[in-house]
Amino acid sequence: MRHHFWIAALAVALGSSAFAQDASPPAHDTVPELAGAPEDERLSSREIRNWLRQAGVKPPKPGADTRPTSRYSGNDSCQWANDGECDDPGIGTGACQVGTDYSDCWRLVEGVEDNSCRWANDGECDEPGFGTGACSQATDLADCGDIIHLRFRNDSCETAFDGVCNEPGIGDGACAERTDRADCFGRDRPLTINDHYFGRDDRVFHDTTTFPWNVVGQVEFDTGGACTATLIGPDILVTASHCIDDNGRPNSRGTFHTAYGRPGGTLSARVIDHLIDPDWDSRRFSSGDDLDGTDWALLRIDQPLGDRLGFVGVRALVETEGRRGAMQADLYQGGYSWDTGTHLSGNIGCNMVAIENDNTMAHDCDTTRGDSGSPFMVREGDEYFVVATDSNFRSNPNGPMIYIAARSDRWIPYLEDFASGRRSATAASRPTGGVKPPK
Repeated sequence: MRHHFWIAALAVALGSSAFAQDASPPAHDTVPELAGAPEDERLSSREIRNWLRQAGVKPPKPGADTRPTSRYSGNDSCQWANDGECDDPGIGTGACQVGTDYSDCWRLVEGVEDNSCRWANDGECDEPGFGTGACSQATDLADCGDIIHLRFRNDSCETAFDGVCNEPGIGDGACAERTDRADCFGRDRPLTINDHYFGRDDRVFHDTTTFPWNVVGQVEFDTGGACTATLIGPDILVTASHCIDDNGRPNSRGTFHTAYGRPGGTLSARVIDHLIDPDWDSRRFSSGDDLDGTDWALLRIDQPLGDRLGFVGVRALVETEGRRGAMQADLYQGGYSWDTGTHLSGNIGCNMVAIENDNTMAHDCDTTRGDSGSPFMVREGDEYFVVATDSNFRSNPNGPMIYIAARSDRWIPYLEDFASGRRSATAASRPTGGVKPPK
């Protein structure tokens, strides 16, 4: 309980703005020590990481070393300076002009990699991007050293995941530099990476001109950021509740885009209403694991795009197939991951690996930032059914992170009333007739 005070204090220190997770900048330096906090009550890197992931903000200035250098000079005039991540072009992300993110980039330019971060040597990579983001780049060498070749690389090329390296210099040059990571550097991923934690990235690109991937889209929120969402009715979407959290209150205002590859062009509609779990609490969700099963949100859009594109069904898989049957079922997942550009990426044939009594499931599908709210579906012939939506991850000291999804069992009892307009806005009440959603 005492940590709740420090989380609140950190929220004040970071400012009040918040947007959807996956809404947050790609990563979530030294972690600030809250004034007056006894040593044993200061937040751990994981607690701060979880807070930043939900709040959608970057860490405060890291107090970077700005000592002069003969080989690299510049200033910190970029708006992204001092966020722990190098943003100079060619060296870093390219979000800044050359020489305007000096404090974040000088170590990379000069090859000064060390363990000066307070969280170094803890067995967890804390760099931004592929780590927790609790450290600045090049200050957690012990934990990140074997994966630093993956810095600033992604799979956003049109031909990523096709098994052919298309980057210039090392491939045929059909792709831009650093955009064909899996094909040029392999799919193996160390378990310490903060993406795709199961040792190998097995994702593929989904064809958004075909069903069901044409109905898996993205909500761009007015408050900033985006999450994956799926049509489950003519005008109804399902996503994650934390995606619409705005500083502790639900705010679903935004625009849904889907069918990006459609010959006639992308289709869009405005979100006009939402329904979330009556037990949802964003602060409890950010600071612990007990509410992961309530991390779902139903959204209503102002146009029946499902009448034009179709929509997928829904199923309470554990209830209908039992635990053993649910874990044997092949899952189909797709989301707008941070590292695949405008492409819908995902998994075919991954599985549930554990079913918990809190309405969650653990899975072995390769998901990452941007995938929040993305569907896990089962297939029967040409029909697909959403059985869970991507939510969260849990620490696992003895292995890779545990990826968590909220099962559909919990929200299916609300769907009919919401779709008909009998329920809407803010938190739901319990279903009528005394029927409680499954636990």
